Amino acid sequence: VQLQASGGGLVQAGGSLRLSCAASGRTLSNYVIGWFRQAPGQEREFVVAIRRGSSSASAYYADSVKGRFAISRDNAKNTVYLQMNNLKPEDTAMYYCAAGSGLVSPGRASSFDYWGQGTQVTVSS
Repeated sequence: VQLQASGGGLVQAGGSLRLSCAASGRTLSNYVIGWFRQAPGQEREFVVAIRRGSSSASAYYADSVKGRFAISRDNAKNTVYLQMNNLKPEDTAMYYCAAGSGLVSPGRASSFDYWGQGTQVTVSS
């Protein structure tokens, strides 16, 4: 699976961005899709993951983004979105989407098989 993450940018605190994770080669609905982020000098951090299947598949969120971020699928476009609202400076990071097949532990980066190249999100105060 080749993943392409896009949609990052510079936004003021309180603003919104929508990230996209598009796939080629495989059907994304067959994979657990996760978003992770990594700030300079920090470990890669779990953000959210969505189960395989339809757009109403259940999702898991890191406590730090609950109520602000929402993940969704558009299976017709073979794309997963991450809607980020009420952004904070501490959300600044490179955001990566990842796809996992088989048994996936949603919060564990090592359980994902395929990774996109990342898209930078910068939130100014």
